[in-house]
Amino acid sequence: MRLETLHSDDPRDVLRALRGAVLGAGPAIAFGLPVGGVDAAGHPRTIDVPAGTGVVVTTSGSSGVPKSVVLSRSALTSSALSTAARIGEGAWLLALPASYVAGLQVLVRSLVQGHEPAILSGRFTPEAFTAAALGMASSVGGVRVPSYTSLVPAQLATLLDAAPHDRAVADALRSFEAILIGGQALPAALAARADDFGARIVRTYGSSETAGGCVYDGVPLDGVRVREVGGELQLGGPTLADGYLGNPELTAEVFVVEAGERWYRTGDAGAFEGGVVSVTGRRDNVIISGGINVSLDRVEAAVHSVPGLERAVVIGVGDDRWGEASVIVVGAEPGAAGIDTAAALEAARAAVAEAVGPQARPRQLEVVSPLPMLSSGKPDRRALRALFAQ
Repeated sequence: MRLETLHSDDPRDVLRALRGAVLGAGPAIAFGLPVGGVDAAGHPRTIDVPAGTGVVVTTSGSSGVPKSVVLSRSALTSSALSTAARIGEGAWLLALPASYVAGLQVLVRSLVQGHEPAILSGRFTPEAFTAAALGMASSVGGVRVPSYTSLVPAQLATLLDAAPHDRAVADALRSFEAILIGGQALPAALAARADDFGARIVRTYGSSETAGGCVYDGVPLDGVRVREVGGELQLGGPTLADGYLGNPELTAEVFVVEAGERWYRTGDAGAFEGGVVSVTGRRDNVIISGGINVSLDRVEAAVHSVPGLERAVVIGVGDDRWGEASVIVVGAEPGAAGIDTAAALEAARAAVAEAVGPQARPRQLEVVSPLPMLSSGKPDRRALRALFAQ
């Protein structure tokens, strides 16, 4: 089957391409990566993917290394149908990038359910969201069509900040039958604020490898299997990706087969008890900030390029707006002159933005005396995380 790169990020172009890729005869479409390139004569090359492929989504993954996830039409439509079975059918508002798996699934659900999606144009603001949300009101046979949308916690926080001062924003939040929240953990305080305004929030858990969220409010969607192996959550079922494009070794490592069943190793620590999934965090040194995976190793390497911060430690902490954020910790040397923390933080944020990306910029810089160390001579990161959690 032929795979073509979609060079436009316009949601309307994405929607048109998805009609053929998911509901029609193809071709499959790729987001976030150039496919094939050109040959010596300057003619475009094509890449073949397994029959039934719908889309290929490239994600940074937990390591920050790009991975191209192959999602079949079956996985995408299974996710859309299971979502409708759980929360109901209706019209969807796209408020996320269309190439991001949660945004992509908003469009797939719209196609499967036969409703034209509403699209938030331009930058996400409370005013733009409100105009798009309140413009969705429609009915069939005199019966109101329920509306739905999908957001990340930072977007929800932006709306909740505006709602007390703008009744229209509060009305827009209340207008949705359900608002899916994914991409990162939803802070309890933020969920409580949403509840106070009458917003119906559904926490989702999943990834590109599971065609988006496949666990809603801790309960797996129909057909989704969950198990815990050695403290790691693993997921199975019809929404699983086929694997990683051009990387059979990584596919075999992440998608394991046992007794004829495929399982996706999430890399998340958690448990599955009484039919409910609980996630306690990443098993590797990664945070999810604003729905984006950020490797703390890469952040720390960039921070070390700043004079005076060569021995700094970067840890992840909870953040009410972004879910998680990074903090630079510097050990105070006895008798040494103190650093200008404001200037050092500004330089570090600039270095990280250039090396990793603006979403990875550390939130703050703190000086600790003494810096906790392990017997091996390495910084005690667990102790530092515990210190800042207090």
